[in-house]
Amino acid sequence: MKILLTGASGFIGGSLVPALLAEGHTLLCPVRHPPPPNAGTDATFIPMDFGRAQSEDDWMSLLEDVDAVINTVGIFRERRTGDFAAVHTCAPQALFRAAQRQAVKFVIQFSALGSDARATSGFHLSKRAADDALRLSNMPAAIVQPSLVYGPGGASAALFNRLSVLPALPLAGGGRQAVQPVHLDDVIAGVLALLRNPPQAPITISFCGPAPITLRDYLAALRRALGISTRQRIVPIPMFMAKGLAAAASMLPGTLIDPTALSMLERGNTADPSPFSALIGRPPRAPDGFVARAALDGERASARLAVTLPLLRFSIALVWLWTAAVSFGLYPVAASLDLLHRTGVPVILAPIALYCAATLDLAFGVMTLVLHGRARQWLWIAQATLIAGYTAIITVRLPEFWMHPFGPLSKNLPMLATLALLYVHEPVTSRKREWNT
Repeated sequence: MKILLTGASGFIGGSLVPALLAEGHTLLCPVRHPPPPNAGTDATFIPMDFGRAQSEDDWMSLLEDVDAVINTVGIFRERRTGDFAAVHTCAPQALFRAAQRQAVKFVIQFSALGSDARATSGFHLSKRAADDALRLSNMPAAIVQPSLVYGPGGASAALFNRLSVLPALPLAGGGRQAVQPVHLDDVIAGVLALLRNPPQAPITISFCGPAPITLRDYLAALRRALGISTRQRIVPIPMFMAKGLAAAASMLPGTLIDPTALSMLERGNTADPSPFSALIGRPPRAPDGFVARAALDGERASARLAVTLPLLRFSIALVWLWTAAVSFGLYPVAASLDLLHRTGVPVILAPIALYCAATLDLAFGVMTLVLHGRARQWLWIAQATLIAGYTAIITVRLPEFWMHPFGPLSKNLPMLATLALLYVHEPVTSRKREWNT
């Protein structure tokens, strides 16, 4: 079967690529950034900006001789107003119309649990608009509404892993909201089952776990699955306070937490699992079994590291910001100038050196908080170079500082080690995902 798969550079779509190829299907994948030629996949990738493909003509040539379409494209947040409408509604509707004109035999549309008559968020409403258009077409189609999908490489899975390893966690309403997470393997099994036996008219099916579970119990299940035996302490937060914290969190780059996500969580994210169980021929996996035993140590270490690194970055930023404040006058300026003179800085140049160094410290502190990815890797190098330079100069000019009881120089050693750790583990943003799946 020849399949047009959109979203093949994303979490679900990218995971479907090897599974569909293993079933013997031929894949045509329009993506914004095609993988390199040596990516090791037999799928055919074509450059296309999905959000801009809003006309049937944009799709007609791609759909020649295509038997099935699987649309997995989705964005959780808008970068610009109108992104939801472009990506979730207009482009899919154009794709469905073109598929109907080209007599495509079957369409699978990945929507979301909650994209129904009760939808209120822009995310859900835009998904529902495309779903409704597909239903009205009367094409053989399946509108798949997955719950929270857990699997390797998933942003939400990584988030919940990080939350689950914390010894204590503040949660809105004490984490009593109902969720029904589903494992990625079951999602893939559901898609393969639909392709083997496609419906003759549009159907809507929820891809969800075996039973509803509260958010706090989901985190407890993941904690057990990750091999952590101690109990996590949940600190209930009033909803009004949680909304304010969510609004603040939404300003962080790459976050999945914002007021809309909180309202979606508060509404609940559950469905009847019976149709999905019947589709895949067994009950879907429960959260206790989400983490494979072979991957347990790695997943636990990754989650703990992901929690620790932001704390290290914040502490590094505070060191630079506090050093700047001290140099700008909290510490007696005369004493600072005397230290500079003792290290070899001429008296006439000492004030310039002091305030230039303080300005650089301030810049390092701010950049530590705002930069990310490759830029922050260069920042760690610059900071380590400066600390090593200061240490070398003071070692030569003021060696007695090594014997100081407060250890002003010896403390540079763990600082350098921390910067090396941050450099090695700095996540460098690539083009959506690695193409070795």
